[in-house]
Amino acid sequence: MEKIVSLCKRKGFIFQSAEIYGGLNGCWDYGPLGAELKRNLKEYWWRVNVQERPDIVGMDGAILTHNSVLVASGHVNGFTDPLCDCLLSKERLRADQVPAQSGTAFWWKGAAKKDGSWSTKKEFSMLVPDAEDKNAKTARKCALQYYSQIAGKGVQPADLELLEETTEQVVDSVRYNPANGSLVTEARSFNLMFKTTIGATSDENDPASTGWLRPETAQSIFCQYKNILDSSRMKIPFGIAQIGKSFRNEINPRNFTFRSREFEQMEIEYFCKEEDGFRLTDEWLETCLTFYENIGIPRDKIHVLDVPEDERAFYSKKTYDLEYMFPFGLQELQGVAYRTCYDLTRHQEGSGKPMEYFDEATRERFIPHVVEPSAGCDRTVLAVLCEAFDEEELGTDGKSDIRTVMRFHPRMAPIKAAIFPLLKKNEEQVRISHEIEAALRPYMNVFYDEAGAVGRRYRRQDEVGTPFCITVDFETLGEGGDELKDTVTIRHRDSMEQERVAIKDLLHWLLKRIH
Repeated sequence: MEKIVSLCKRKGFIFQSAEIYGGLNGCWDYGPLGAELKRNLKEYWWRVNVQERPDIVGMDGAILTHNSVLVASGHVNGFTDPLCDCLLSKERLRADQVPAQSGTAFWWKGAAKKDGSWSTKKEFSMLVPDAEDKNAKTARKCALQYYSQIAGKGVQPADLELLEETTEQVVDSVRYNPANGSLVTEARSFNLMFKTTIGATSDENDPASTGWLRPETAQSIFCQYKNILDSSRMKIPFGIAQIGKSFRNEINPRNFTFRSREFEQMEIEYFCKEEDGFRLTDEWLETCLTFYENIGIPRDKIHVLDVPEDERAFYSKKTYDLEYMFPFGLQELQGVAYRTCYDLTRHQEGSGKPMEYFDEATRERFIPHVVEPSAGCDRTVLAVLCEAFDEEELGTDGKSDIRTVMRFHPRMAPIKAAIFPLLKKNEEQVRISHEIEAALRPYMNVFYDEAGAVGRRYRRQDEVGTPFCITVDFETLGEGGDELKDTVTIRHRDSMEQERVAIKDLLHWLLKRIH
């Protein structure tokens, strides 16, 4: 994972947001190559789910969300995670993700300055594997650090002594930070949404001026369901798709871009009759697996978890989690959830506006049920990066030669083709190379490079995942005979094999392979 993160920064895929100021935790900026990769993913998702399907339309909802929308959906009162703080490091942790640990717990009733000028009766504890001398010393050292923090500025650990030390054996305790063994605070609810006020004279205590940065894209789809149904004349079953930013004030952002405070979703709400809900959930599962195959993540790399009933949202009758084995473990990429009619019913109750669908064939009115395929765009980009990353040993005779290569599927690759003149001092080769670049650029992202030996240029393109390198050489100029004149060498990234293609056929040849 460290190699992938390093490559992302070095080659311009992903940067830490506000890095020059120390970084904004949980927020990331996509550089030139990262922006292209993410755009390719979103455009392909939109093409296969909206453009190529007659039963799905798109929308783009506002990020700022009306307070009443999230009250009705249950987010204002229920969108929380249990939070606890490490007493020693002040790190915030998800209480439900603190692992159970066993060992020897050292407890102290408090601490006091050796000169008698300050004392506290505040309890503190450290968990260590056992009571060996070295572990006991570590525990006492950390305890002194903790008490020096609360004693005030200028108080050093050496100025203090610990009071009333005791030990006990604990089994499967979740009260200690696994990173340092420190006691954590009792769990408390933490609202994950970003709250804001709307209007020039807004008052934080005025519910009418309260707004939120949306925690998911789904609610804007449900709120606009009736308008889209009426204006687009869709018939059930049909879907509404949206790609957009969502915001969650994550307690502990981690694992690079996997868990962030600002992220992008690719989401569909597919409206149907109740009797079709389970069947469509299974159909959407297959559609999603096919999508991942088509962006370069093999089906056998996706683990499908049929979420047990006691772990599903209370309104869900069926949920599949599609999980990918990242370098940091098996984690969710996408969910396919059968949400029943819960959301539309809540918004009908909250707004007083009808959300029913009128079936002209049966003359019945009903609130549609919903199947929701919801994918994390940033998580999928990260999975594509992890799947593409490869280090290949090409050395011979005992000499090491490691080629770093990003094996992106051509439709995902940020740069589709690189164009090289064999010699930058050959004016004719340079002229033809620029002409090829100009001809291809309206149709795809290409890169012109004339610096260094061709082999070195190939390696640079391998490292950013360019699938095809086009070289204008002496044969292009006719020096190898008329048969090869006006042709170029195309070198394939994965196999490193080369073939010759006529310049006039280049555009069609490339479009066929990157679409």
